[in-house]
Amino acid sequence: MFIIAGLGNPGREYDGTRHNIGFDVIDVLREKYGLDTGIRFGKSVITKGIIEGQKVLLMKPLTYMNLSGVAVREVVDYYKEDPTENLIVISDDIDLPEGSLRIRKKGSGGGHNGLKNIVLNLGTDEFKRVRVGVGAKPDPDYDLADYVLGHPKGEDRKIMDEAEENAAAAVVTIMNEGADAAMNKFNTKKTQND
Repeated sequence: MFIIAGLGNPGREYDGTRHNIGFDVIDVLREKYGLDTGIRFGKSVITKGIIEGQKVLLMKPLTYMNLSGVAVREVVDYYKEDPTENLIVISDDIDLPEGSLRIRKKGSGGGHNGLKNIVLNLGTDEFKRVRVGVGAKPDPDYDLADYVLGHPKGEDRKIMDEAEENAAAAVVTIMNEGADAAMNKFNTKKTQND
């Protein structure tokens, strides 16, 4: 069974923010494949089902971003899944151009507190991740928290909606064809001006 963890913060005020793109991708998968909205399990909301022949558990940690690893570890341990084989984490990334994707099979948290906490709690950085570019803050003096917790509007919203669909497709490709195939298909090399 694949555990697919979309990172974000619980609470209506965070719905649709750049930082909650992981939650949004979980919603895309759930809606596209007719899965239920989920149930509370420990420190997460989880949804179990089948996506293109693969058994999946979709999860949204409710621990807030910086403690995502606590919830992920709880689910991985309970279901006795090997995170190096069966965990896929979806997160935002300010170092990638808006709308671009970067799939990796392992790596550090790269400055993302949610990913860093997962690495810390699992004791390994060898798990697959789909990072969704939300772009850099528009001005060096702009507060980073205000930027990632902001709600994209207009053209930015369209770009993020498309990125969520692409990230969902990338997750399915990882499950069915492997991470290398997903990297070849979805890793983009957009510039900020594209």
